[in-house]
Amino acid sequence: MTTFDSYSNGLSRCQAIRKRLFDLLVSAAGLIFLWWLILLAWIAASVDTRSNGFFIQKRVGRNGKVFSVVKIKTMRPVASIDTTVTTKGDPRITPLGAFYRRTKIDELPQLWNVLLGQMSFVGPRPDVPGFADRLQGEERAMLSVRPGITGPATLKYRDEEALLAAQKDPEAYNREVIWPDKVRINLDYIRHWSLRRDLHYILKTVVH
Repeated sequence: MTTFDSYSNGLSRCQAIRKRLFDLLVSAAGLIFLWWLILLAWIAASVDTRSNGFFIQKRVGRNGKVFSVVKIKTMRPVASIDTTVTTKGDPRITPLGAFYRRTKIDELPQLWNVLLGQMSFVGPRPDVPGFADRLQGEERAMLSVRPGITGPATLKYRDEEALLAAQKDPEAYNREVIWPDKVRINLDYIRHWSLRRDLHYILKTVVH
């Protein structure tokens, strides 16, 4: 059986340690200073969606290990819609949820995932099973790093929902066009990783 390591070509041990130390320190500080905002957002989302205000979903992480990502819930179920692809104007997104998405408040609980070592601040976005776990050959280098809250592919496709909404078949466009481009971008990110670049991506995420 082929191992993930044989495809990795990922970060060096020194780079991985520096990246993890940064994630550990900043996620701990973030939770200390922002726990009250996460709590308030969870309470409001619980009332808004009439359910648990935390959205918990299985995602594929480092080395293909599946973990539970935690976000603030921004959607209500709609019986006629059964897809993991979200488009602009999706009727499942509540007005409060749209605000959380626009301000990135819904992403704050992922600080816990970062603290636990399941995620990083910067890296490939963690996808649901059916995408990352089907990578082949050198593309599996994406699985050699922890998935990120943000990253170059996330920033390029910050308007992904609007882009998908304009397609006749959003799921097919995501699978055949967006996903392969994200793989290319993320592999380039891994090959040219530096802490300075991570800080750049974090700054761009915060100010936009």
